[in-house]
Amino acid sequence: MTNRSAPAGRDYPAMAAEAGRVEPAPRRVRATLGGRTVFDSVRARYVWEIPFYPQYYIPVEDIDVAVLVDEGRELRLQRGTARRYGLRAGGEERPGSVRLFGADAVDGIAGTARFDWAALDAWYEEDEQVFVHPRNPYVRVDALPSHRHVRVQLDGHLLADTTSPVLVFETGLLTRYYIRRTDVALEQLVRTDTQTACPYKGVTSDYWSLRVEGMTPKAYQDIAWSYSFPTRQLLPIAGLVAFYNEKVDIEVDGVALPRPHTRFV
Repeated sequence: MTNRSAPAGRDYPAMAAEAGRVEPAPRRVRATLGGRTVFDSVRARYVWEIPFYPQYYIPVEDIDVAVLVDEGRELRLQRGTARRYGLRAGGEERPGSVRLFGADAVDGIAGTARFDWAALDAWYEEDEQVFVHPRNPYVRVDALPSHRHVRVQLDGHLLADTTSPVLVFETGLLTRYYIRRTDVALEQLVRTDTQTACPYKGVTSDYWSLRVEGMTPKAYQDIAWSYSFPTRQLLPIAGLVAFYNEKVDIEVDGVALPRPHTRFV
C-alpha cells in the first residue's frame, strides 16, 4: 500500500484525477448561444486537460451543426488532429471557439468537439445551470455548521468574531469560513462591483473591501464575499460572509492560520 504524505503546509485533500484522464459523463449536458441550443447530449466525455477539473467533449451527432462555421484550419494537438470552427447563432458570433477531433484522435474522443466555455451563453447539467467549468465528479463540497471560534483581522482591524461559522470543505481547496453578518464588522467594509462564479456554489452577490481613508490600497481590495442565492447543495452559506484566507489573518480556536498564495472562491 502506497503512503503518500501531503506536502508541508497543505491540510486539505488534493484532487483525485490527473491530466489526460477521459471518462464518460452520465448526465445530460446542454449549452446555448443567442437563444439557440448548440448541443444537447447524454453521451459527453469528461476530459481532464489539467488535474483540477475536466472539460466536456461533445459527440458531433449531438451538435446542431448549422451553428458551426468551418474556419478551414486544422490543429495538430496532443490527442490528435482537430479542425477549428467558430459559432454563429441568434446574431452572435464566436470565432475560433470549437475544436472538432478527427478519426486519428486517441482516448475515445474521435468525433467529439471541445467548446470554449466562455463562448457560450449558458451551460446546463440536466436542468441546472453550471458556471465557469464542469463540476468535477471527484470533488466533494460540504457546508457544515460549527462552533469553532473564528476571528478575522487585517492590519489591526477586527473584521469578524464568531463561534457559529459554517465551514466549507471543498476537495483540493482551502477550508473557507462563512460568518453571519451580525458577527462581521460591516461598518469597516465597503461594497464593490466585483462578481465571481463557482461551479459548485453559483454566482456571488456581494464583494467587500476594507474601508480606509482616501484610496484603498490594493492589499485591502475584495477581501470578502457572499452568496445570497447559492446552489441547493450549499444553502447553509446563503447570506453569510467569507474572507480570503490569502488576504486576511484568520485565527481558529486561538491558532493563527498561515496565509497561502493560491486564491479560489
